[in-house]
Amino acid sequence: MTTTSDMTVIALGAHVLDTLVRPVEAIPDGQGGHLVEEIRSSAAGPAGGTALVLSKLGATARSAGAIGTDALGDQLLALLARDGVDTTHLIRREGVQTSASVLPIRPDGSRPAFHVIGANAAYGPDDAPWEAIAAATHLHLGGPEFMGGDAAARILSFAREHGVCTSIDCLAPGDPGVLEWIAGVLPHVDHFLPNDEQVLGWTGAPDLVSGCRRLVQRGVTAVVATAGADGAVVVTADGETHVPAFDIEPVDTTGCGDAFSAGFLRGTGLGLPLPEAAVIGCATAAIVAGGLGTDHGTFDLDAVRAFAAATPARTA
Repeated sequence: MTTTSDMTVIALGAHVLDTLVRPVEAIPDGQGGHLVEEIRSSAAGPAGGTALVLSKLGATARSAGAIGTDALGDQLLALLARDGVDTTHLIRREGVQTSASVLPIRPDGSRPAFHVIGANAAYGPDDAPWEAIAAATHLHLGGPEFMGGDAAARILSFAREHGVCTSIDCLAPGDPGVLEWIAGVLPHVDHFLPNDEQVLGWTGAPDLVSGCRRLVQRGVTAVVATAGADGAVVVTADGETHVPAFDIEPVDTTGCGDAFSAGFLRGTGLGLPLPEAAVIGCATAAIVAGGLGTDHGTFDLDAVRAFAAATPARTA
């Protein structure tokens, strides 16, 4: 079985510092105030959050991207390092702030978001750690839309040429224009990890599986799409599999997509079939949903597997 040192992931792209507040049912009017139960910060983003959770699951996780020279960047670095992420390849940019979000969490775990793109828009192929990518087993590119498909394709194709397994996830919503903007990456992707709203919005398909098939037809080897309480679907040229979510009461859904990505990728690193890897992804996401922020929970791969074995699946 694969050990920790056998899986090295370069998590490249969007790194975000989240500030989360719960519970929030409404924003007070004027200068009004409201007492809440919890406010905390977490490293996040489709690259940063995925790296953090991968490290918890026993992979060697190395972040690559751009952050500012501000206090937010200092905090983001500290939070990643605390959970074992190698931040050597995070570049600090002068004159641009670290990407950040403020997330008021509703009592049901859902939330709107206030977001600053910041330094994530100031990173491109010329900044990529080429030697580290070539030496890795996996490259996970979080937020290819920030650099554009052709630029991101340079990095992904290089990884593929060096035998590195590739995956991507996006922050952008389901606007059809986003898919065309990143279209150049699709033939270079082993695992595309979007959510259902993105797939349906990008493709205009009538249902999630049909939308995933359209992405496969554009060159992606496998699309593994999350669908919240409905779990995930795994779609390849050979067929599709539905993987149910676990039956939990979520506290906060922030970071669940990144946690799913981390769990799924860890499963693929262990050589599991894609549907079994997706089970690990769903279990990891369920654990993270039990508290506030992407970094919620003290767990490792064994704990995730035990959770999956002991927790019933959600039924329709």
